[in-house]
Amino acid sequence: MQAPSLTVRSITARAVVLRLKRPVVARIATITDWPLILIDLFTEEGIVGRSYLEPYTVKTMRYLVPALQDLGDALRGRRLAPTELYELARKSLHFVGYEGQSMIAVAGLDMAAWDALAKAAGMPLCVLLGGSAGSVKAYNSNGLWLQPPEQLESDAIALRNEGGFSALKIRLGRDRPRDDIAAIEAVRCAIGEDVELMADFNQGLNLGEALQRCHMLDDQGLAWIEEPIVYDNLDGYAQLTAEIDTPIQIGENFYGPRALHTALQAKACDLVMPDFMRIGGVTGWMRAAGIAGAWGTPMSTHLYPEVAAHVMRVTETAHWLEWQDWADPILQKPYEIRDGALHIPDVPGLGLDWNEDAVSHYLANA
Repeated sequence: MQAPSLTVRSITARAVVLRLKRPVVARIATITDWPLILIDLFTEEGIVGRSYLEPYTVKTMRYLVPALQDLGDALRGRRLAPTELYELARKSLHFVGYEGQSMIAVAGLDMAAWDALAKAAGMPLCVLLGGSAGSVKAYNSNGLWLQPPEQLESDAIALRNEGGFSALKIRLGRDRPRDDIAAIEAVRCAIGEDVELMADFNQGLNLGEALQRCHMLDDQGLAWIEEPIVYDNLDGYAQLTAEIDTPIQIGENFYGPRALHTALQAKACDLVMPDFMRIGGVTGWMRAAGIAGAWGTPMSTHLYPEVAAHVMRVTETAHWLEWQDWADPILQKPYEIRDGALHIPDVPGLGLDWNEDAVSHYLANA
């Protein structure tokens, strides 16, 4: 089979703001409006690669949209070879650093480039990467925020039933540790012991609080405890990983594959879950997956479930896919969730097509 040859023509980036069905209520922030940047990478051959970014805050889009447009101008006329574009784009931003918004913009470009290449090849991205289309086990991460226990019970049942899920994520970090225990017990009462439960503190504790609370959680049967302290305190995470019986999960704030390697060298976690806009899109994920595979470390995803499903099919230590439906309102055909798994459609690329009526409705100025 001859490899498809594509040439970058331009990139458009549009900012939309959606209203979350279940607002994010975490210890460090409350979020009701969810920003998305929709990326279209146009090629001279007529293939359009698509991806999106989820930059958390609306005002961040003011900087990322121009950055993406600048990358499109800089790469115009280049052959669309994702790993080459990844390096060129990163090096073009070298003097402002490889982390932060620089990496986020490059990741958005990278995901769109891989989508275009897979479309030109006429196969799903996971097949282009050497795997096969199929399903990926997922946990529902759409709720169970810092709500009263009585509300958590009904939410847990609804979340479980949304797609026959066998795993859910609860957020912790209430003012009193015993209220977190009560929240876990309420969810367990509602869904039983057969549903796995992950817990996320969203970086809301200092190290002293984390040591106390995580020890208290060790007999709760949790699948993992995620980001109890600020993400870059690797020494603190190494202490927690050594002392706590429950697996410690980090990684959504790894900027590039080397950050994952540094954390594993520091013995700062038991599990990793990179975020696509920070790890570097598909290219960054595949490089990080090789590192995690060499260490034998289970690797889960953070956000971006459509891209996540494809790369998990070719990730050696694939663990759990985090399911959130926050981008569904602007997609023509959202991915199907059933029997606790996300099912990859048998279509070329990522299968991302925008619902333009919805996009027009939610369009924002950036």
